[in-house]
Amino acid sequence: MAEIIEFDGKISVESCLDKIIHGDCLEIMRALPDKCVDVIITSPPYNLLNSTGNGLKKNTNCGKWKNAAIKNGYAEHEDNMPYDEYITWQRECVAEMCRLIKDDGAVFYNNKNRVQNGLLENRGEILRGFPLRQVIIWKRSGAINFNAGYFLPTTEQIYLLCNKAFKLAKGANKLTDVWEVTQEMHNPHPAPFPEELIDRIVFSTTGKIILDPFAGSGTTAISARKFDRNFILIEKSLRYCEMARLRLDGGDWRHGFNDSFGDSGKSVRKNLLVRSLFDE
Repeated sequence: MAEIIEFDGKISVESCLDKIIHGDCLEIMRALPDKCVDVIITSPPYNLLNSTGNGLKKNTNCGKWKNAAIKNGYAEHEDNMPYDEYITWQRECVAEMCRLIKDDGAVFYNNKNRVQNGLLENRGEILRGFPLRQVIIWKRSGAINFNAGYFLPTTEQIYLLCNKAFKLAKGANKLTDVWEVTQEMHNPHPAPFPEELIDRIVFSTTGKIILDPFAGSGTTAISARKFDRNFILIEKSLRYCEMARLRLDGGDWRHGFNDSFGDSGKSVRKNLLVRSLFDE
């Protein structure tokens, strides 16, 4: 049975292996020792609600964004930070990720370029100075961001940051750097990873311990299990922790996650298997 544990300021890899840690990812990563995981696969919030012009706004109920799940942000995160603060936050997160991977480790960091005030916000700015080896283009099907000022965006970026000793698994170098994978359409999380995308990353690596510090609905753990790898999930939202736990346990994780499952709801906490890292 998958387990959710509360971060209490102390942590070890052994105590959280194959578990979901409820807490702030930056605080938790800073508590982990150097070079303790093999691979990190993650996709942080894109800061989409910090929009200009005809972009996405909170609680939009009309036009192209009317049915977009992301319009209300995430549980415990509104996805609307001032640009400079967002870049600083993400650079701090990436710095910790690079510290945590082993000498032959790698980080697969997914983000998305945006056009704001008529100019490109290049997410590569987050990765300036970090050991970037390659940019994989994720070509998703479908898009709703029609704008007369630029062509319809249908791609995102997966940045491969790694130490010099990192090598792909045998046969993975036959894959190109453009991955056409359909978006996940049946996931209650507002911005989920498609399993096929994460499967491809896990298949392409040999590391045994995989960390996802923005775990969401737990897709990274699902893929890790398929390939007999260990996982560590970190998630700030208790709602998404429960979603991931139910998913890993084969429960009905796609339904019932309405506002009553908010992070402050006592009903959620009563039904979670939550314990302190050092209650044993």
